[in-house]
Amino acid sequence: MTSGRPAKGERGVALPAPVIALSVVAVVAAVIVFWVTGGDDNQGEEIAQAGGRASASSSASVKPKAVETEEKKPAKAEPSPVDRAKVSVEVYNQSNIGGLASDVGAKATTVGWNVVGEDNWMGSVPENTVYYPPEMKREGQQLADDLGIKRTHLSVDGSMKGDRLTVVLTGAL
Repeated sequence: MTSGRPAKGERGVALPAPVIALSVVAVVAAVIVFWVTGGDDNQGEEIAQAGGRASASSSASVKPKAVETEEKKPAKAEPSPVDRAKVSVEVYNQSNIGGLASDVGAKATTVGWNVVGEDNWMGSVPENTVYYPPEMKREGQQLADDLGIKRTHLSVDGSMKGDRLTVVLTGAL
């Protein structure tokens, strides 16, 4: 005699068709947005080191394009040049090349940067990188340009000081 109920190990969950359909639509929409925007954003990349914490947040939204009007917007004034002497810089060597931080620090000083420290770095940075606090992005990019470093990244809270630029070297420039 059966009670019409499944045995204990045979129970399952039946999802209504609208829930499944909405899930499929959401996944397809996310793939389309990723494909349209290029999806090649390295901002979620963080340093894996003691004291560092990785955080990545992403949101996908499609903004409507503005209709062009014939009104001309006033030209933006050129930003003032970076005053390198007023920007503190620390240079760290994560490579096995002895004296690399000192050599790169000397190069930065030669171009006018205020190098306040050089040392070895314990961590895992993927390539030569200039780290900058949010309010020093322009200065960070200028230092990277001056040194020939291609990668810049926001500073990591707790591992880097918020009032200066930090250069981490993984190899010769």
